[in-house]
Amino acid sequence: MGGEETALGRKRRARKINRVLGETYPYAVAELDFTNAFELLVATVLSAQTTDVRVNAITPALFAAYPDALAMSQAQPEALQGIIRSTGFYRAKSNSLLALSNRIVDEYDGEVPGRLEDLVTLAGVGRKTANVVLGNAFGIPGITVDTHFIRLARRFGWTKETDPVKIEHAVAELFEPRDFTMLSHRVVFHGRRVCHARKPACGACPLTTLCPAYGEGETDAAKAAKLLKYELAPGREELAAKMRAGASRRELRAQGYGLEA
Repeated sequence: MGGEETALGRKRRARKINRVLGETYPYAVAELDFTNAFELLVATVLSAQTTDVRVNAITPALFAAYPDALAMSQAQPEALQGIIRSTGFYRAKSNSLLALSNRIVDEYDGEVPGRLEDLVTLAGVGRKTANVVLGNAFGIPGITVDTHFIRLARRFGWTKETDPVKIEHAVAELFEPRDFTMLSHRVVFHGRRVCHARKPACGACPLTTLCPAYGEGETDAAKAAKLLKYELAPGREELAAKMRAGASRRELRAQGYGLEA
């Protein structure tokens, strides 16, 4: 990109990236299915070391059996483990869900707390999970720093930090708080679809002139297009059009569309 980038230049470029990602993924949302704060909290805890697609496959049965914190706090561990087994690490996750449900019942009158400092004290909940819940269930701005966000924040030249909390604070300096939640969705969407860890699809990326890491991946447009995933993958143009038109994931699954990579 030539020359040392100033702090103001970095901020302007970061905000341009956010605008382009917003145009590219106008349908970006939290990819976990939920209808309330408790469901989102549980789904996010379950999403560790597995995919959102896998979590979404089991949560309908999970929430039918345990619709709230009180019901889940009274679950038999073996029954709970049976439902969540396919998400991996099911014993540890079951322990976390039982513990956090009991805390919510005992200390928060059965309602998920809406403060970061309270959420991070719950079993299985760190800053990432807390920010997911705050941003998407409570409308409180938060930056969700997962593995995709870490990778892209560094590739975009937003920060050289490797610690998630330091990355969160560094990126927060570049954007207005009102943009934090949607920024998180857009960056994660882009990381899953285009800017992959091992071979980013640089030649099919809308950020080529804004990204200092351009060229680390495949730059040939035709070859790069074959690397795209999810609704951007070759042959999935109809799915992508429906998503841009506002169809929800539940509607798309009901129509028979697979949403996996």
